[in-house]
Amino acid sequence: MSDLDQILADIESSTATQATRKNWNPHYQGEIDIRIAADGTWFHQGRRFQRDSMVKLFAGVLRREDDAYFLVTPAEKLRIQVEDAPFVATLVECIENKGQPTIVFTTNIGEKIVVDHEHPIRVDIDASTNQPRPYVHLREGLDALISRSAFYDLLNLAQETKRDGVGYLSVTSQGEEFELGITDE
Repeated sequence: MSDLDQILADIESSTATQATRKNWNPHYQGEIDIRIAADGTWFHQGRRFQRDSMVKLFAGVLRREDDAYFLVTPAEKLRIQVEDAPFVATLVECIENKGQPTIVFTTNIGEKIVVDHEHPIRVDIDASTNQPRPYVHLREGLDALISRSAFYDLLNLAQETKRDGVGYLSVTSQGEEFELGITDE
């Protein structure tokens, strides 16, 4: 089994578990003092989570509805605060499979994301700093902010193309092209 096949099998297994959780619709709703900082650090009552296993457990039941984030179990649905994206893509690699590149991100909690039409990359521009804010879609409305170092690594994989006389940087993964930004400004 190739590296990519193993990653895809792991993701498929995780997706099956997520599908079961998607049907949870508890009657009790409330709030809990949990905050996910912009750098992906989780806090409870102002104190950083000390155990990564707790973060992974809660991340597995995290759901986004409109602009709100909730931890959802069969018994309760608790709103939490998320400063930016709930996860950070900290590593990027490009795996060649049958001559086709596949971009794979690893998040701060160890989840793998294969970039494709269901898991696109998007680059927003921060209005206050005019700097790029790159994201990759993880699942069900949940995104991961691409860390600065991972974004630089991603840019090293990019190709420059011209369209209507304008230069663009883009990457290809799973046969899909994802635009990272304009080179002519």
